[in-house]
Amino acid sequence: MLKLQRLLFFFCFCLALNIAICRPAPYVMRISGGARNDVRTAPTSTLWHKDLGYTGGIAKNATRPSFITPPLDTLRYFPLSEGPENCYNINNVPHGRYSVRIYFGLVAEPSFDNEPLFDVSVEGTLVYSLPSGWSNHDDERAFVETLVFLENGTASFCFHSTGHGDPAILAIEILQVDDKAYYSSPGFGRGKIFRTDERLSCGDHNSKFDIDYNGDRWGGDRFWGTIMTFGQNSDKPISTKSIIKSASLAPNFYPQALYQTALVSTDNEPDLTYTTDVDPNKNYSVWLHFAEIDPSVTDVGQRVVDISINGDTVFQDVDIVRMAGGINSAVVLNTTVPVSGRTLSITLHPTNGTHAIINAIEIFEVITAESRTSPEEVKALQSLKLALGLPLRFGWNGDPCFPQQHPWSGVDCQFDRTINTWVIDGLGLDNQGLHGFLPDDVSRLRHLQSINLSGNSIHGPIPAALGTITSLEKLDLSYNFFNGSIPESLGQLASLQTLNLNGNLLSGKIPTALGGRLLHRATFNFTDNAGLCGIPGLPTCGPHLSLGAKIGIGLGACVAVIVIAICITCWWKRRQNILRAQRIAARDAPYAKKRTHFNHIQMTRHHGHYETRHHGHHEHTRTAAENGPPLLT
Repeated sequence: MLKLQRLLFFFCFCLALNIAICRPAPYVMRISGGARNDVRTAPTSTLWHKDLGYTGGIAKNATRPSFITPPLDTLRYFPLSEGPENCYNINNVPHGRYSVRIYFGLVAEPSFDNEPLFDVSVEGTLVYSLPSGWSNHDDERAFVETLVFLENGTASFCFHSTGHGDPAILAIEILQVDDKAYYSSPGFGRGKIFRTDERLSCGDHNSKFDIDYNGDRWGGDRFWGTIMTFGQNSDKPISTKSIIKSASLAPNFYPQALYQTALVSTDNEPDLTYTTDVDPNKNYSVWLHFAEIDPSVTDVGQRVVDISINGDTVFQDVDIVRMAGGINSAVVLNTTVPVSGRTLSITLHPTNGTHAIINAIEIFEVITAESRTSPEEVKALQSLKLALGLPLRFGWNGDPCFPQQHPWSGVDCQFDRTINTWVIDGLGLDNQGLHGFLPDDVSRLRHLQSINLSGNSIHGPIPAALGTITSLEKLDLSYNFFNGSIPESLGQLASLQTLNLNGNLLSGKIPTALGGRLLHRATFNFTDNAGLCGIPGLPTCGPHLSLGAKIGIGLGACVAVIVIAICITCWWKRRQNILRAQRIAARDAPYAKKRTHFNHIQMTRHHGHYETRHHGHHEHTRTAAENGPPLLT
């Protein structure tokens, strides 16, 4: 029997080892803000990729605000002149759950007036607002960290200006963790984001990352701040070099060294109480770490505590040795609690007259992930941004509707419960200096109720595709440079109540549907278009020609042009021939004159009795006729 147990144990060990070996390494992407080349940082030779092609902004030399931030020399800076929203968009990220850490930087030494205070969103959800004075604290406030599911092959992290300083990003880390990391009900799930509020290693002298603890890479390389006392001489630090069992296990992979230090209460104050500031009216997931490393406790029942949060008991009769299965063995307790006030207080109260102990604390704000805007409509807006030459100050980066505190300028959103997503129902970009053209992609914004592009310099034809936005109630394209005719398709807009096309370069007849069936119950304006006709108040249109007639006229005109061209060509060639002949005749005339004169001299010699020497040819002929034929000798 013992032999069989050993074989079974060996088999299980080999299976576990094989799974650990075969499992691929977690996905890791680290970006050094503003870097032109890949960088490695001491002491771990960590690789940071160059920052090219992810976002806009300006590369600057960096000022590190904290010892926690990696030793990088550059950052990416986002002045407000380039828009209020700026995003890193990273592609080819494998599906999974990730620890995302964004480090903040400083362009210059901050003051009260220029300290960067901005909001951070992850995947369209607002996760953090930098508090005033953050740059003066040499602690974990130099970065924000979240646990989030990334499921579409992309990752989007946006920085939203609040008008106080400009965002500056030193670095970004995207670290894959186990899909069930920090599993807790009801806080866990794909619709939730965990933002790290506190992560403390109790009784440790130095703050450390998982890599400094030789932690498993699937843990996400967490940062553990240090706390040596909860205050009021109520506790003391203890430590051990003993091996801690059940520490670095899936799905959280906590490093063993985390449990080798702890804080223990004293006789002066047997309770241990930790209090931290939090945002009110939020839910918080609390993780408490224990390992019985106090040499004075060796068996079950020697230390039993109750644990309360903000006065409410959440765990009763906690016996670490019993729960962990012995001393020097890790156990983790988790609960999610709502907090209405601005503080979260954790109290450990011994119930058997001993002292309390704790090794580490983690506190996460539980954030409900926002529903995203329809991807098709986001692409349509991006196409509109390029076609209209939208100024940089508009931004238009990230999600158009979220965070709700930072929607895109000129865009109105509404939630469509039938598809459980946000859609665009209004565009208000009047008098914004736009100078491009209106693309057909505007029709992909099929929930639009209002479009106002008046007072710009938009040119080109009005897209016929506008007629497919059946929900459209207001269309104002006045005072632009639209040309061509009004599309017949606009007559299909049965919900249209206002149509302003005045002040453009439009021509042709007003479509029948607009002039009759539709606009008798709508307000419209077609004035200041010199070429429009067909309704009262505009010029009368000439005879209407069918398409066949127009084609016939066009072909006739072409034939006439060809015939005229042929005639002109023939006339030109004939004219050239005549001119050539005249030039030849003019050149040969002197020789002909000499021959005629010679003949006249010969006649004078043979007929001397005629006085014709000084007369022309016609005179000689007349004299000969009058005197009859000559005498023969």
